[in-house]
Amino acid sequence: MKFRFLEEKIVGGLMILSTFLVFAFFGSILWTIVKHGFPSLTWEMVSRLPGGGFYLGKEGGILNAIAGSLMIVSGSTLLGLLISIPVVFYMNVYLRKKAKPAYFIRLTFDVLFGIPSIVYGAFAFTVMIFFGLKTSLLGGIIVITLLIIPIFIRSMDEVAKSVPKELLEAAYSLGATRLETAGVVLRQIAPGIATATLLSIGRAIGDAAGVMFTAGFTDNIPTSPGQPAATLPLSVFFQLSSPIPEVRERAYAAALLLTLIVLVLSIVGRIVMNRFSKNSIK
Repeated sequence: MKFRFLEEKIVGGLMILSTFLVFAFFGSILWTIVKHGFPSLTWEMVSRLPGGGFYLGKEGGILNAIAGSLMIVSGSTLLGLLISIPVVFYMNVYLRKKAKPAYFIRLTFDVLFGIPSIVYGAFAFTVMIFFGLKTSLLGGIIVITLLIIPIFIRSMDEVAKSVPKELLEAAYSLGATRLETAGVVLRQIAPGIATATLLSIGRAIGDAAGVMFTAGFTDNIPTSPGQPAATLPLSVFFQLSSPIPEVRERAYAAALLLTLIVLVLSIVGRIVMNRFSKNSIK
């Protein structure tokens, strides 16, 4: 009895220690970004395009990177949803949950989930060279879409698998078609869609390797899908590698801005997820 009590105390202590370490690492990262970036984060930096000597410490801002990141993230998220939702419905409504095709589909997306983003970027870059395409906003959207589709599908699939079987049988017994039943499932997995979207946006907006090969970089805001687009992660990378202290401080400011954008999107995602959760069966 004493041994079990001691074992419980040790495991509980390890859990508290692990939680403390996670918060400590998170706090140290956040403190480093705020300490170095907040003094350089000005309205001029957020609202202006880079000047001729911006990367040498002169005037200008990162509006091009902010706009490019938002364009790529919004486009890839929308495209990823349009592709992923039908796949999830096919696996959970049109196929049996334990059918072999559904198993192999899930296994495929599990493998794709673990592939590094630079591999996606290298693949997309090879395809672009083959077809004679240049780095562009469209290329960045396509490669980020490929990157986040496994996140979308596996996240929504786990929620869809938890939909009660009796709910589907009730829909079929009332004469509903599979397409109409998919609408019932959609209502139930709405919180999962919100969660998957939140995870995908966080992965998409922070990716640098994939867009480096496909979207390129520019000091201007793209006005068409065929023009290059800058992103905040690449802006941080280029500025942080500069030998000029002022430019490196701007890199931390860009990183802080990127963190704030993810924080705002996370809060909005939580609000949307809570709203959709009211309509689902517990």
